[in-house]
Amino acid sequence: MRIPFLVRAPREFLIERLQPGCGHVLAELHSEDFVRPWTDGEFEQLLAQDTVFGFAGLEIGKGSAGPVGFVLARHAADEAEILTIAVARSHRRHGLGWLLMNSVLRELHSERVEALFLEVDEANAAAIALYRRLGFREVGKRPQYYRTADSGRSGALVMRRDLR
Repeated sequence: MRIPFLVRAPREFLIERLQPGCGHVLAELHSEDFVRPWTDGEFEQLLAQDTVFGFAGLEIGKGSAGPVGFVLARHAADEAEILTIAVARSHRRHGLGWLLMNSVLRELHSERVEALFLEVDEANAAAIALYRRLGFREVGKRPQYYRTADSGRSGALVMRRDLR
């Protein structure tokens, strides 16, 4: 008796720098994961700042389809922080989060930034595992930092990666 195995076809992504004018797409992706998603206006205000930059992931072979993930970061002096990152549920577990974070790390390395910080929901095991694989370590906690879907609160881990 043969048992068929489901094999996911590999997906390839193109990583592009975020530009002003894409706030509506970012807001839509952000709304998949966050209880209080950011609005397109909030994204546009951030992208207009000189210290804020980010990257979008587009699936290769999907024509003019929009981004399926993005990361937004802020750089100030010799430190930086991840403001937010989101990957469409339909595109998770294909390495896009890794590619997006690596794009930020490369950018910050070229700018000779010393450290990158982020906050992550302590219940988000997949994201924590990704950040640890990328060399981040826990440096603090923020109790009841995030709102949850059931009107509760969840803590955040503060993580850091040294870049030099």
